[in-house]
Amino acid sequence: MAASTEGNTGRQNPDDVAASAAEGILGPNPFVGLRPRDVLATAQQIGAQALRQPALLVEQEAALVRDLLAVLGGSANCVPPQGDKRFADPAWQDNSLYRMTLQGYMAWRNALTGFVDRSALDAATKERAQFVLSLLTDALSPTNTLLGNPAALKRIIDSGGASLLGGVKNLVTDMLQNQGMPAQVDKTAFKVGENLATSAGAVVFRNEVLELIQYAPATEQVYARPQLIVPPQINKFYVFDLSEGKSIVNYLVKNEFQVFVVSWRNPTAAQSHWDLDTYVAALLEALEAVRDITGSEDINLHGACSGAMTISALLGHLASRGEQRVNAATLMVAVLDNTADSQLGLFATPEAIAAAKQNSTAKGVLAGEEMGRVFAWMRPNDLVWNYWVNNYLLGKAPPAFDILYWNNDATRLPARMHGQLLDIFTGNLFSKPRALTVLGTPIDLSEVTCDKYVVAGMTDHITPWMGVYNTARAFGGDTRFVLSSSGHIQSLINPPGNPKAKFFLNPNLQGSADAWLANAQTEKGTWWDNWCKWLADRSGERRLAPASPGSERYPAGVKAPGTYVMEA
Repeated sequence: MAASTEGNTGRQNPDDVAASAAEGILGPNPFVGLRPRDVLATAQQIGAQALRQPALLVEQEAALVRDLLAVLGGSANCVPPQGDKRFADPAWQDNSLYRMTLQGYMAWRNALTGFVDRSALDAATKERAQFVLSLLTDALSPTNTLLGNPAALKRIIDSGGASLLGGVKNLVTDMLQNQGMPAQVDKTAFKVGENLATSAGAVVFRNEVLELIQYAPATEQVYARPQLIVPPQINKFYVFDLSEGKSIVNYLVKNEFQVFVVSWRNPTAAQSHWDLDTYVAALLEALEAVRDITGSEDINLHGACSGAMTISALLGHLASRGEQRVNAATLMVAVLDNTADSQLGLFATPEAIAAAKQNSTAKGVLAGEEMGRVFAWMRPNDLVWNYWVNNYLLGKAPPAFDILYWNNDATRLPARMHGQLLDIFTGNLFSKPRALTVLGTPIDLSEVTCDKYVVAGMTDHITPWMGVYNTARAFGGDTRFVLSSSGHIQSLINPPGNPKAKFFLNPNLQGSADAWLANAQTEKGTWWDNWCKWLADRSGERRLAPASPGSERYPAGVKAPGTYVMEA
């Protein structure tokens, strides 16, 4: 989903405001954090570079003066980047004062970024410097102020001042209830089990780590081989069972598949010792339950984000033992080879990594709220200032958007798992044969030869598609790589019916990612339909659907969505 800053115009509907933030869902990268001291250190590097290159500094200052004089003279050509909708209100062009404000702001912004671009800083430092400058320039955008936002002033007049009072009320509420961050979603609009995660089913197995949910069939016949879906550990499972029309679970059962989904327990400090082995071992128990309930010798296994990382570890473990309990696997928006650039690695210095480990070890867990705040500041225009304008300047309520509700319903990550993921991330261990040991077995992804379906998002900033492409190439056997035209979350939640949806296919994974895309075929519609056909070919014969969930060994328990998903 392409980022949108349309929320700053005061003209879009609530879904448009929400859509701009939906891409900020927590990604699978075991992430270090964004420490103020690292931001400050980068700012100091910029200042030091200005002292080392005074001639360049003078050139940029002179260029800024020329641009500002052009602004005053009415001949400036400083325009916002294409797609930046903060300045979409007609007043930014029609009103001379606002027009000069916009042009002056862009001239100042261009002068700062231009200095860094032309400086002698190394590439990595330049990238960090540009990020820090974006924090500054985004924060000081005139659209973030009451007088500098024409849409906000119009709304005050049109509402007779009610929007101003509403903004103050929203600000106070967020200060008291949201740790000072602008709320992204109206949490009162949703309730799990009532208008989210409503597909019929039952918990058929539970251990300390997970619940296994079997969903009721929607057809008289079903494919014999079952599907087991594994969500990310840092979000709750119902991303696969959102509201009507966005549920992968509902889509699959309507297409004659037997569907099981894992619901992870939300760990506390008491589970700080859980690690990747803990999750893989629990998943193996769930896999055996699925086989027993369905009578199938093997299953099809699917994972998204860190869930895809977990199933990859499981697949590597099974391959190292020569066991064939998985027939086919799907990996969605997951990077196992992180050599591709990602903004999440900008501040992953050894010192920052050590500090991140110490922080989670001291607390026993890494809180989902902490991760969410850092991700918000990685994309502040969409995830902070967008809502600053909507909630406070326009005085509107946060939107009611199911994906954002799910995103804000984050879970915790055990300290040991967090530390292990950091080691995997920094050492790129999945990409190195036998560098990672799972349940006592060194794994090599090239030994995983079951058929695989790997999905990436073209505009995904969390799991860059080139990294997902490298992930697809890491496995043995036959792999289909599919590139959706969307971003991180819209690539995952991609139901049929969107006339703009498209994806790219190319069976040749031998070359570079750029070469793959250059020779890829464009397909209209959602990859879900392509995946459905792929799954059907790998799910066996049809048979009568089971009359009830569970089996003698694994009897049905509480109804879906279960109990673990309700844990705060």
